[in-house]
Amino acid sequence: MVKLSEKEKAAHKAAFKAMSPAEKAEHIFTYHKWTILLVLLVLLVIGSTIHRQLTQKKPVLYMAVINTTFGEDVEKSLTEDFLAQTGGDTRRQEVYLYRDLYLSEDADTLNHEYAYASKVKLGGAISAEKLDLVLMNREAYDIFSRQGYLLELTSLSDAFSPYLTENDVILSDNSVDYLLGNAEQEQVVTKAAPNALAVSSLPLFRDAGFDGDLYLGIVSNSPRQEEAEAYFQYILGF
Repeated sequence: MVKLSEKEKAAHKAAFKAMSPAEKAEHIFTYHKWTILLVLLVLLVIGSTIHRQLTQKKPVLYMAVINTTFGEDVEKSLTEDFLAQTGGDTRRQEVYLYRDLYLSEDADTLNHEYAYASKVKLGGAISAEKLDLVLMNREAYDIFSRQGYLLELTSLSDAFSPYLTENDVILSDNSVDYLLGNAEQEQVVTKAAPNALAVSSLPLFRDAGFDGDLYLGIVSNSPRQEEAEAYFQYILGF
C-alpha cells in the first residue's frame, strides 16, 4: 500500500469536503464497503447472540411424549399451567417437550426407521440427563420398564398409591448368548416394580379424548427428581 504524503492527504480531505452528501456516501461505500459489511456482520452476530440469551428459556423439566399426541390446550396444561401454579416464570422457564416420538418392538418396515430414530433420540437425552418425565402409552411403558429406565416410586407419598402401577423390570437376560449358542437355555429374570402413575382417568387426559391407557413415569437417572415429583402432584391435583 502506497503511503500518501501530507500534501496528498490534505488534497484528498479537501476533495472529500467538496463532495455532495450523495457523492460522499458513494465514495465511502466504494472504498470501504468490505469494512462496512464486516462491521455489520459482527454487529448482527452480537445482536443475535444477545437476543438469544435474553429470550432463551431455561428448562425446569424435560418430558418425552411417546406413542401419543395432543393439542395445544393439553400442551398448555402440561407446560405453562404447571409453571404458573408452582411459581415458575413462563417467560424465562419451560417444561421442555420431546414430541412425536414412537417406540415399538414390532415396528413394521414403514415405521422401523421412525422407531429407531426415536430410540436414539431418547437414549441420547437419557445419557445427557436431559429427560425427567415420560408420558407414554402401554407399549412404550412396557419397553421403558423392561429396560430399567424408570425410577421405582416406592418412596412416594401414600397419596399417590391409587395411581401407582407395576410393570416388569429385566434383571438379567441371556438371550444374546442363547442365540449365539453360548447358553443351553434362554433365561430372562424379571421383577415387578411400581414405576409409573396410571393417568388415563384424570380429567386432563380423559376429557381430551385420549385413546387407550396413559402412564407417567420418572426417568431413573433424572437429576431433577424433586421437580418431577412436584409435577406428579400437579397432575394429580394435590
